[in-house]
Amino acid sequence: MPALPTAPTAPSCRILSVIPPMTQLNTPYPSTAYLTGFLRSRGMQAVQEDLALALVLRLLSTTGLQQVVDLVEAQHAENPDRPFSPAVQSFMGQRDRYLATIARVITFLQGRDSTLSHRIVSRQYLPEGPRFDALEGYIDDGSGDPLGWAFGALGQHDRAKHLATLYLNDVADVLRDAADERFEFVRYAESLAGSQASFEPLAQALAAPMTLVDEALHQLTLEALERHQPDVVLLSVPFPGSVYAAFRIAQTIKAHAPGTKLVLGGGFVNTELRELTEPRVFDYFDFVTLDAGERPLLALLEHVQGQRGASRLVRTYVRDADGTVRYVNMMEADVAFAEVGTPTWDGLPLHDYLSLLDMLNPMHRMWSDGRWNKLTVAHGCYWKKCSFCDVSLDYIGRYEGASAAVLADRIEAIVAETGQTGFHFVDEAAPPKALKTLAQELLARGSDISWWGNIRFEKTFSPELCNLLADSGCIAVSGGLEVASDRLLSLMKKGVSVDQVARVTKAFSEAGILVHAYLMYGFPTQTVQDTVDALEYVRQLFEHGCIQSGFFHRFSCTVHSPVGLNPEEYGITLTPMPPVSFAKNDIGFHDPSGVDHDALGAVLKKAIYNYMHGIGVEEDVRSWFPFKVPKTTVPRNKIEKALKAKG
Repeated sequence: MPALPTAPTAPSCRILSVIPPMTQLNTPYPSTAYLTGFLRSRGMQAVQEDLALALVLRLLSTTGLQQVVDLVEAQHAENPDRPFSPAVQSFMGQRDRYLATIARVITFLQGRDSTLSHRIVSRQYLPEGPRFDALEGYIDDGSGDPLGWAFGALGQHDRAKHLATLYLNDVADVLRDAADERFEFVRYAESLAGSQASFEPLAQALAAPMTLVDEALHQLTLEALERHQPDVVLLSVPFPGSVYAAFRIAQTIKAHAPGTKLVLGGGFVNTELRELTEPRVFDYFDFVTLDAGERPLLALLEHVQGQRGASRLVRTYVRDADGTVRYVNMMEADVAFAEVGTPTWDGLPLHDYLSLLDMLNPMHRMWSDGRWNKLTVAHGCYWKKCSFCDVSLDYIGRYEGASAAVLADRIEAIVAETGQTGFHFVDEAAPPKALKTLAQELLARGSDISWWGNIRFEKTFSPELCNLLADSGCIAVSGGLEVASDRLLSLMKKGVSVDQVARVTKAFSEAGILVHAYLMYGFPTQTVQDTVDALEYVRQLFEHGCIQSGFFHRFSCTVHSPVGLNPEEYGITLTPMPPVSFAKNDIGFHDPSGVDHDALGAVLKKAIYNYMHGIGVEEDVRSWFPFKVPKTTVPRNKIEKALKAKG
């Protein structure tokens, strides 16, 4: 009997995941590692590229800087009266030294040439531009060495890394001032995308002649296409500052490989493109997917291979033949967090990332210094009540964990692959119960890793638990104190008090774990008195060694947060928005308190910068304000009493 005919097998797709500029320079943004690991676990041909790092390395090379020199000279020849910025003037005056040193500095920051630190710290090797003026603000300990107080006699390598970072920041300023006014190492052309109701500004930028930065990205994209010959390219954009470059990459691919299917996803899309109706987006991308990418990708790849109709896509925007943007969402269960597979960094140049040292504070530096394996303990947030947070969205609202054994298996696989034992747990807020069981599992296995991550400062973190976490390799935590005011913390539904935060952070600190506090100003109904009192709380937390680092950011009202959804409950009225066809997230509001939060914010940032460097911690907080503010109502021994009390 003849064999029955079998259904034809669709050819396997070659899938390329791309990190677009700009994200961070010291370690890969993890989205492509997650997607590549997941797709490979399903037997697919998946590879990845970090074009953010590649672009920076292309620009920060002898050839790249020579192109900048040629560009500035051409601009001067065309218009001899054109004024150049101080950064460009300094660069051109020392161009030969920049061209002679850039390759070695990059090698040093990649950790490949540590002995160069001797020459860098001499202050004779590197050309110094305007960014080095910041050194004049450091304390001189009497030795004539303004960096001595920060690094001491033995901190030569860190001192050199800080100076090399200032050097790169000078070059970045030159690139921005001479080559592309939108350029920054982290936020590239951010204003073209963030909360941008209309696609028009981005469309105009994409239609404009390419800058030197664009040309470099264009060439790198062509090289990646040639290397991988992908059928599908996934571009994950986590922030507004990576959107423009993602569209430039897609533009190049559409022009040179029109048969390639392009997919846009990531944190920016999940947050800001939930009401997308702009058809021009689909001149660059074939599909735009929302929320956790695993299930939409599986459906989409089946569709691309002819195994699923377009009407059966999952959480995906497409453009119909008549130009209408349509959202397709066939209801299918998401892939369980325990089954998404282990992230892989295979294919990424792990030894080419740059360890930078922007700030001397030992906790704050962790975001830019060192190559961290990024991993998630749980999907979403177990608390999901904070009124300023996008709790209505999937990435926060859908909480799902995995067993300690599964997490430990992933950790061991990643260490075996990368050879590196540092982990950054990138949760919205890592659950204390999950961290406890993971710590016990790591200790039982003898796993020798270092890790840090984001938490809530809740009372579950007892001194005993903090010590257990430290024993398992925890070196630092970050968490939201937000506005250090019990009234406002209650309004925010944080579920913590200032006294409780003091005790929890002190427990971490006494366990040898560094603590960073996320702080906020400008929350609805926040008064000047609230702000002064909050700064006094923060001062006392530094004074008593509860926190070692912090950052004040301005409250932003988003359309997906409880404040944005129910503004009347917070005493504000929202500003009417223009018609939205592209991005929608931040929304303006009127707070009848009338407080000038911008003026207060500048003071808060200056004060905490100094506190992080041990300066002014004993001073009256009013001394930071260049204008009259009320005396704090917080007793100077408030945190001391909280630490002595039992929670």
